[in-house]
Amino acid sequence: MVGIKDIAQKAGVSISTVSYALNGSPKVTEETRARIQAIANELNYVPNMAARTLKRRQTNIIGVYLADYAGSFYGELLDGIKKGLELFGYEMIVCSGKKSHLFIPERMVDGAIILDWTFPAKEIEQYAQRGHQIVVLDRVLSHENIHQVLLDNKGGAALAIDRLIAGQSQKVFLLAGPEKGYDSRERLDASTKELTRFGIPYEVIPGDFTEPSGYRAAKQLLANDPQFPIDIFAFNDEMAIGVYKYVRETDFRIGKEIRIIGFDNTELGAFVQPRLATISYSKHRWGMVAAEKIVQSIQGEPVADEHIYTTFVDGGSFISLIH
Repeated sequence: MVGIKDIAQKAGVSISTVSYALNGSPKVTEETRARIQAIANELNYVPNMAARTLKRRQTNIIGVYLADYAGSFYGELLDGIKKGLELFGYEMIVCSGKKSHLFIPERMVDGAIILDWTFPAKEIEQYAQRGHQIVVLDRVLSHENIHQVLLDNKGGAALAIDRLIAGQSQKVFLLAGPEKGYDSRERLDASTKELTRFGIPYEVIPGDFTEPSGYRAAKQLLANDPQFPIDIFAFNDEMAIGVYKYVRETDFRIGKEIRIIGFDNTELGAFVQPRLATISYSKHRWGMVAAEKIVQSIQGEPVADEHIYTTFVDGGSFISLIH
């Protein structure tokens, strides 16, 4: 790999002169800068970001950690983070998997935004203890270097259950997400408490926030000689769409024999027929706020934790039995 030493040798200048030229320092003339840059291009020089980071101890890059990138949910969230960071002169790198965790201690990123239930809380706390700034979107952790921007999962779940109860549901099937996922646990806790309060029977069906798990859940429900209507609260829209896909293969109808409410108000839910009733919030704002918090914490400013609140969006997938 070509280094600045090779450029210096060919240009007949010192290594420090090459460094000044390539980093835009006023310590060299424009003529010298242009000549050195031309030699660097000729030699196919690529800056060593790791070395520059160690020297400056700043990358102006934020690591955004996600469990996966599937589905339409992440697009809006990432767009919000990207635009929020741009306001402060930062960029982002989207990460998934254990090896990318090393970007934090190796200071390849200036801070981290985490929405990844597979990222161990203990590991996050260890990085915070070493002085790294972190914003979490999917858990509650207590440390001066960790800040939370959390979705109001419980409020959203309560909205969905209240609508099901108002629609004369006799039993509710809760299509849950990953067992260890913070969002799924919060939605499950709020849902079961609300249903118990009103004496409504319920059954929890395991899912994983993916379309296929929703498809499997619908197949399972319809194979067991159920009582209609079947009322489902899917803990995200992706699984709700999976239910739609299976029901289309049968003679049953969404909104009639199968009534369903989702969570996330994704774009796809707005275009299926009938429209998916769902819990909505601004994913774009969630990302913007997270970006603002991580930059504030890096710059040593006071940072307050924040919640993103939810609303109910009506749709033909859940029609009340009362006419």
